[in-house]
Amino acid sequence: MIKVLRIINRFNLGGPTYNATFLSAFLGADFETKLCGGQHEEHEGDSMFIPLQYGLEPQVIEVLERKVNFSNDRKALKEIRRLIREFNPDVVHTHASKAGALGRYAAYKEKVPVIVHTFHGHVFHSYFGRLKTGVYKTVERYLAKKSDAIIAISPIQKGELVNKYKIANESKVRVISLGFDLDRFQSNRATKRTVFREEHNVASTDIAIGIIGRLAPIKNHIGFIQSIDQLAQATTKNIVVFVVGDGELRKEIEEQASAVAQKNQNIRFVFTSWIKDVDRILPGFDILALSSLNEGTPVSLIEAQAAGVPVISTDVGGVKDVIKENITGLVVGQFEVVSYAKGLLELVENEEKREKMSQNGWNHVRDKFHYKRLCKDVEELYVELLKKKTKNDA
Repeated sequence: MIKVLRIINRFNLGGPTYNATFLSAFLGADFETKLCGGQHEEHEGDSMFIPLQYGLEPQVIEVLERKVNFSNDRKALKEIRRLIREFNPDVVHTHASKAGALGRYAAYKEKVPVIVHTFHGHVFHSYFGRLKTGVYKTVERYLAKKSDAIIAISPIQKGELVNKYKIANESKVRVISLGFDLDRFQSNRATKRTVFREEHNVASTDIAIGIIGRLAPIKNHIGFIQSIDQLAQATTKNIVVFVVGDGELRKEIEEQASAVAQKNQNIRFVFTSWIKDVDRILPGFDILALSSLNEGTPVSLIEAQAAGVPVISTDVGGVKDVIKENITGLVVGQFEVVSYAKGLLELVENEEKREKMSQNGWNHVRDKFHYKRLCKDVEELYVELLKKKTKNDA
C-alpha cells in the first residue's frame, strides 16, 4: 500500500480543491490518501462540500492560511510535521504555494521518500512588487531542489517554470492537466437553462454573460466592466451580466457596475455571490468570460465548455491549453479594454458562431480534463518516483 499525504492551501472554491479531492478519492486500490488543508478565508466560497460529497473527511489545519504570518506559519509547519510522523506517508504531494512551501519543507525535514508539488498557478507576475516577487522565486527554486517532481498543469505553465522564471530543471517538471467530474455539466442542460433564466428574468432574446471568480485585483473585474461599457455602446441587444463570486473588491465593483448600468439602458448586472452548484447556472449563460491578469488553468473555462457555453478569455497562464481558439471560444491576448470589448461584441452579435462553439465545447474537454485520466497520470508518476528512490537507496 502506497500512502500519500495530500496538502492544499485551503478549502476554498477553485481548481486545487477539485484536483486534490479526485486524487484523494479515486486513486487505485494500491493507494491510501490523507487529505488536509487550511480553512477558506472570508469572502471565499467554502469548498468543504466537495470532498465530503465524494466520501472524504479532510483534516483542517486551522493555522494554515494564504498570507504570510510567521507565527501561524511556524505553527502550521509544526502541525504538518506531526501529521507526517503520525501518517508515515511514502509520498507528500502539495498543491499551490503556501501548502507547497510548508508541506515540502516539512516533508524534507521528516525524510519522506517522495515529495511532489503541483503549481495550480504562480505569483511570479501581477501579484506583488519586484522585490517580493524575487523573494518568492528564490524560495520556490530552493523548494524545487527538495522536490522529486514538480507538476505543471499545462505545457505553457511548464515553459514559464522552466524557461521564463527558472524555478526547476526541465527534467523535474511534468505536465499533468487538471481533471474534473464533468458529466454533470451535460445533464438536463435545457431544463437548467430555462429555470435559471426564468429565475433571473432573462428573456430568450437577452444575452447572458457570466464571469466566475474571486472579486480580487488579479481577476480584473474592473477592466471587465469597462469592456462591458464599451460593448453596451456597440450593440442594441439587451445584456445581462452575472458576476458570480465574492471578495474584497465587491463594493468597488458593484459601484462601477451600477454606474455602467445607469449610463447604458441595455445593460443589467446581477451579483450572485458564490454558487456551489455551477452546473445549475452555466447552461443559462450565452457566454462565459474571464478577464484575469494571471491564471493557472481556469476551472470556469473548462466547466463552461463542458456545459456547452462559448468562452472568452485573456491570454494568461494555461488558457490556450484549455480553449480551442475560434472553435470553443476566443482568446484576446493580454487584457485591453477595447480589444476585449470587440471580442465580446463578436460573440454577442454572432449567434451562429456561439452555437457552433457550444457544440464543440463538450467534445474538446470531456476526455482531456476528466478525473480518471488525471488519476492514472498521477498514479504512474508516484510509482515511477518510488521505484527510482528504491533503486537509488539500494
